[in-house]
Amino acid sequence: MGFFFLRDIQLAKDSNIPQVVTVLLAIVWGVGGVVLLFTTANFFIEQLSDKWIRRLQPVLFVGPAILMLIWALVLPTIRTLILSFYDEASVNFVWFENFKYVFTNDGMLIVFRNNLMWMIFGTLFTVTTGLLIAVLADRSKFESVAKALIFMPMAISFVGAGVIWNFVYSVKPVDASQIGLLNSLVVFFGGQPQAWTAFFQPWNNFFLIIIVIWLQTGYAMVLFSAAIKGVSSEILEAARVDGATELQVFFRIMIPQIMGTIITVSTTIIIFTLKIFDVVIVMTGGQYGTSVIATEFYRQYFTYNNNGVGSAIAIVLLIAVTPVMAYNLRQFAQREVF
Repeated sequence: MGFFFLRDIQLAKDSNIPQVVTVLLAIVWGVGGVVLLFTTANFFIEQLSDKWIRRLQPVLFVGPAILMLIWALVLPTIRTLILSFYDEASVNFVWFENFKYVFTNDGMLIVFRNNLMWMIFGTLFTVTTGLLIAVLADRSKFESVAKALIFMPMAISFVGAGVIWNFVYSVKPVDASQIGLLNSLVVFFGGQPQAWTAFFQPWNNFFLIIIVIWLQTGYAMVLFSAAIKGVSSEILEAARVDGATELQVFFRIMIPQIMGTIITVSTTIIIFTLKIFDVVIVMTGGQYGTSVIATEFYRQYFTYNNNGVGSAIAIVLLIAVTPVMAYNLRQFAQREVF
């Protein structure tokens, strides 16, 4: 009733209530109502015996969150799965025709190839660069400053990063002044300006992958730095005293010690690259052979209004992400991150 009341206030044509009052009312009503609900329910539960308190209190505090997850994630997933077996108008049952299209269409095969490139090269370079910077920064007198600068892109959204790198790759006619950083450098050294994200297919995907590497390297660096600091200094010193070189110390002692963190960071980046959408849609819109699973799903479902194929692509993405996410959660549950 509270939400309906606030909605009616906003929709009323003759309403003169300032927006700030509506916002404050929503906060007080929503947060206060939830607090009152939990406090009251918990009060009555605590009047019961210890046996029933142990049974009901977890349900009270965890139950609403589980119900919200079911409503927001599980039920839409089931509905999407059902729609994937129907035609584009969700009227006729077509069995596995949509999935057959997804795995045999030439355009979709290009999409899968692009996602594979994102997974392999995006993850490899992000993890490698983050690990290298973590090792070098830990030995620097300017560790805090260096890490802050590397981590700074993490504060930028994927859409914001796409806008920034659009200017970096911007191209103008040969006789015009180049405003794009990359083409300005190319012209300065005597080359010709290029549309980097449009030509050189399929290698133009690398110009998009660089953006995610730039964004996620700071994330990898922070986790690797924390893991490296947890490696016993006595073991490292003993290895050096025994004559081990720095490369041997790195590959034979550090890497095995932080392998749990490497696996966790790698699986997290793989999930990012599997679901990548923002960068591609902002930079190219999925054109010029750069479309990925998420952009193709968006195009089929919302542009072409093909509910069947769009739902099938979403289910394929879910199936691809779920095992990686399950493995990542198992790593956290076993406390192997650090």
